Amino acid sequence: QVQLVESGGGLVQAGGSLRLSCAASGSIFSFNAMGWYRQAPGKQRELVATITRGGSINYADSVRGRFAISRDVAKNTVYLQMNSPKPEDTAVYYCNAPTWSESYWGQGTQVTVSS
Repeated sequence: QVQLVESGGGLVQAGGSLRLSCAASGSIFSFNAMGWYRQAPGKQRELVATITRGGSINYADSVRGRFAISRDVAKNTVYLQMNSPKPEDTAVYYCNAPTWSESYWGQGTQVTVSS
């Protein structure tokens, strides 16, 4: 059974930095892509960043230039480096890993950005 375990969330000041990690129970190349999504209170879940099996990267306009997604294949882990976060980045961040037949989600990690 696929498991995605996020870590690294917490409280960070605006303008600081934070790195989220998502560890997969198997090879990350077994997924079509891996990505980060977030959901703020009262809002829909939205895409933050994705990286495909081939290494193509996509960012939401709201985080482009501030956040960076990367992966460590040997550790089966994907990261989200959050630089210069803003209070509006406050949300629960979820790791996602789709295959052709399934879409797997982690349990989420809370990120709170104080002003």
